[in-house]
Amino acid sequence: MDDLLDLLYSRRRVRDFTDEAVSDEQVETMLKAAMAAPSAQGLRPWHFVVVRNRKVLAKLAEVHKYAYMLEKAPLVIVVCGDEKISEKHWVEDTCVATQNLLLAATALGLGGVWVSLYPKKKHQKYVRDLLDIPDHVGVLCALAVGRPPEKKTVRAEYDVQRVHQEEW
Repeated sequence: MDDLLDLLYSRRRVRDFTDEAVSDEQVETMLKAAMAAPSAQGLRPWHFVVVRNRKVLAKLAEVHKYAYMLEKAPLVIVVCGDEKISEKHWVEDTCVATQNLLLAATALGLGGVWVSLYPKKKHQKYVRDLLDIPDHVGVLCALAVGRPPEKKTVRAEYDVQRVHQEEW
């Protein structure tokens, strides 16, 4: 249990990466973890676009001012949800899958950061057009993934002031 808690506490936003490539095996491990996430009604509406092409990464980084790290990451995974499969819960399902993916990255000694695209329609359209994603597929986020330049210490951010017992 301590190993699991250490993993949960050590996951961090990583915006800087070494030049080390992310292997196909590491990508598959992260995607298996993502697809092991719970899903409303078991519909599993998620799709993932794996991007390594430097020119495409540079264009992805232009989606908005907070996406700059996408250009320098060795890998970006765009998390999508098929609205034809789950119109009501694709966002929740893909959020949980994204968290699993980020935790798997941490377990592999990698790091990542979530670049939000949803709910901004113009951000989703930009990425949808760039990556030829069908119109009925929502674009949740882009994850910059790679090896962090340094290892951070384990920390917990438990705040007792945000816990309410029985009522607010």
